[in-house]
Amino acid sequence: MAVSTGPERAAAERPRLGYWNSAVTTYYLLVGSTIALLAFGLVMVLSSSTITSIAESESPYTEFLNQARFALIGLPVLIVATRIPTRWYKNLAWPGLLVALVLQALTFVPALSASKGGNAGWIRVPVIGTMQPAEIGKLVLAVWLGTVLGRKRHLLGRWNHALLPALPGAAGLLALILGGKDLGTAMVVMALVAGAFWVAGIPAKLFGLMAGGAAALVVGVFIFGQSSSNRLSRIMAAYGPCTDTQGECYQSLHGMYGLGTGGLLGVGLGASREKWRYLPEAHNDFIYAVIGEELGLFGTLMVLALFVILGFAMSRLVRRHPDPFVQVTTAAVACWVVGQAFLNIGVVIGVLPVIGVPLPLVSAGGSALVTTMAALGMIISFARTEPGTAEVLAARGSVVRRSLAVLGRGRPR
Repeated sequence: MAVSTGPERAAAERPRLGYWNSAVTTYYLLVGSTIALLAFGLVMVLSSSTITSIAESESPYTEFLNQARFALIGLPVLIVATRIPTRWYKNLAWPGLLVALVLQALTFVPALSASKGGNAGWIRVPVIGTMQPAEIGKLVLAVWLGTVLGRKRHLLGRWNHALLPALPGAAGLLALILGGKDLGTAMVVMALVAGAFWVAGIPAKLFGLMAGGAAALVVGVFIFGQSSSNRLSRIMAAYGPCTDTQGECYQSLHGMYGLGTGGLLGVGLGASREKWRYLPEAHNDFIYAVIGEELGLFGTLMVLALFVILGFAMSRLVRRHPDPFVQVTTAAVACWVVGQAFLNIGVVIGVLPVIGVPLPLVSAGGSALVTTMAALGMIISFARTEPGTAEVLAARGSVVRRSLAVLGRGRPR
């Protein structure tokens, strides 16, 4: 009796399994969802920012052109990131962490720092304007945690190996972010660190202690420990009765007005009423409310579905890739990008208090857009090294080249 070989068995199973289990599924899901979110974000930034720009005596295309400029900067960064070998990311981990810590420390230098919304997390950069070093810190921290935890994965059952040097490095960057009073970014960084430690396989008791410590830090020190801050009032406004409709409740209420007005299909692209300077940060932190108003429930579910696809693709990569560095780094980026998206959406729909985090790839913001594109480019490069992916992509590329050659020879001269 003949025994079928590996390729023959795969060919026989393909009709039954379809292409869902294909080696390139992760790659195409990542590329497709990233491009879709980026293109959709540019459209919505244009739609949500025109009125505010006109009211400030600027061109109606000011915010859109600024976002498009950063998208054009991020596009080659993304493409280059998809081609960088994995070993290069590992080699850049330690220098990158040092650079990220230095940049974040510059936010405390008065001559260079800039503040927005009460958060001192920006620095002034010539030509670019202002940038948020914490965005670079997220990317670098994900790579660094993947490097140090991936190398010690067989030793992570011991608490000293699980904690050193990963915890001090992450805590150093987190402390600098908290020092700038940026609670939203700090929560995203905590989610990133949690994803990296969880996939690395640290002991469950240690993970629980770290999670409890992070929660105590946020609640005890950063919220209740700052009497001059309005964060506690925001929390009370989110989970208690709204007593100040022109104060802490204002932004949340108008975000809900936008979502409620949209209904099932929305009032139409560009026809939002809340963006007429009723809803603060309509093109940034609350762009999801404008999406709901103009495109309705259909539009909001479409955005949510794209982030779910993006998260699914990264979880698929974690399960299928054999390299521990890739697994840990991908998990960290997934918790950062998808976690931040759900955090932003939770704020807009009123589940969470207003903490000021943008919607990745969709909200306006230059440094956030470029670093997110770089991170996803890196994940796409990991997907290219998933077992069997490179061979399939090379085979499909050769088919395309042969087809173009045939078409070229078939043209009349």
